[in-house]
Formats: sequence, C-alpha cells, structure tokens
Amino acid sequence: MSLFLPKPSLFSPNHKPLISNLTKFSTTITNTLSTMGQKKILRGVVFDMDGTLTVPVIDFQAMYKAVLGEEEYISIKSQSPTGIDILHHIESWTPEKQKIAYQTITDYERQGLDRLQIMPGAKELCGFLDSKQIRRGLITRNIKEAVDLFHLRFGIVFSPALSREFRPYKPSPDPLRHICSTWEVHPNEVMMIGDSLKDDVACGKCAGAFTCLLDETGRYDSTSFATADLNPDFKVSSLVEILSLLEANFELKP
Repeated sequence: MSLFLPKPSLFSPNHKPLISNLTKFSTTITNTLSTMGQKKILRGVVFDMDGTLTVPVIDFQAMYKAVLGEEEYISIKSQSPTGIDILHHIESWTPEKQKIAYQTITDYERQGLDRLQIMPGAKELCGFLDSKQIRRGLITRNIKEAVDLFHLRFGIVFSPALSREFRPYKPSPDPLRHICSTWEVHPNEVMMIGDSLKDDVACGKCAGAFTCLLDETGRYDSTSFATADLNPDFKVSSLVEILSLLEANFELKP
C-alpha cells in the first residue's frame, strides 16, 4: 500500500493559493517511510534560499509595512495565518503602484545582501548530496542578484537556480516542475526543502514532490498554524538533521 496519495491542486488557473483538503503527513524526522518497510527513490533536492540556505537577514515585517502601510498590513496578517504573500497581493495593483512596491521590496532585499550568511549545515548537506551524486536545485522569490552573490560568495552552485524573474513564482508548483523537467526526473523523486509553509511546502506538494520544512525556532508549532491544513512530509530544526533523514528514508540514486 503506498504511503503517498496524489497531490490535489492548491491553485486556481491564476495561481492563487487555495490551501485546503490536503492529506496529512508526518511532521517529524522519524523513519516515516522506512518503518513502512520501504524506501522511496530520491534523485534530486531543491532548496529555498532565504531562511533555508542563508541565515534570515531581511526584516520582512518592516518590508511588508513599508509596502502595504500599517493598517492594511494588520488587516491582511489577521486573515492569513500562514503569512503574507506580498508578491501575489500586489499583482492586483495598478502598474504604477506595483512599480513602487517592487522597488521597495528590492531595496530591502539589496540591504540584506551585505549581511548574507550561509546557514549552518548547508555546506555539509550539499557536500553529502554531491558525494551521492544527487542533483541540487534552488527556487527563491528573491532577485537573481542575490542568487548570483550566493554562488559567488560561498562557492556552492545550484542548477537550475530560479529567482523571482521566473514566473510564476512559489507557491506555484511551476518552478519545481520546470527543474524536474530540466533534470528529466519525476517530481516524486525530488524533495523540496524550505522554511515557509505557504511557499515552499505548498510548492512541493502541488508539484508532487516530497517536502521538508526547516523550522529552526519552532514557530510552526504554534496553534495559529493548526488551521493551515498543510503539513510537510518531514520537519527539522536544522539542515544537519536532513543527512540522517535522507539516509533513513530514501534510496539515493543519481
């Protein structure tokens, strides 16, 4: 009996998130698959960047308030338990208003480039994947300039590496499907790793991939996320934990 069921779509044709009615999965790093007497094949891992491969340096709350204004920020936040999707929100604005919003977002992102730090465990995890000849990809809602700086500063290159310029961006499954197509592997042989429930886990599940949520601080243990109805296959508090998770639950194949 298969542990995994087909992933229902979270998106309407214009890629608006419709998070609902998803199959519940384990959110611990226990041997979810191996205890069922089977290991799934894994050929590739796709990472989020900000807050996953890099230490969080962008003040998102301040950025959202700068874009939306205090009153609208509070209103939207109260209606979105999993977080504000600022990029999708501003898509309905006028072109002139969008231009100002994108510039504000980009300004905050560029301020964070000077403080860019690699996440503890990232080099070790990437080295482990390389030793197993497992493909590594990247999907971020940040700008290409940030991705290029990451590659240059830390000497770890991901391919494909899709930034905000690739449309539609997360939480649409399209970026992950594009990477799988480039690699010529099926999404059910790939894992999406990220620190966002609404972006990374949603993207991975909709594409049909395995998902791993990085929750360093335990913020997703809060009851405010209980109604999100969107659980990852695995949940870890550090990237270091993923090495043993992969070996315990997957047959790693090039």
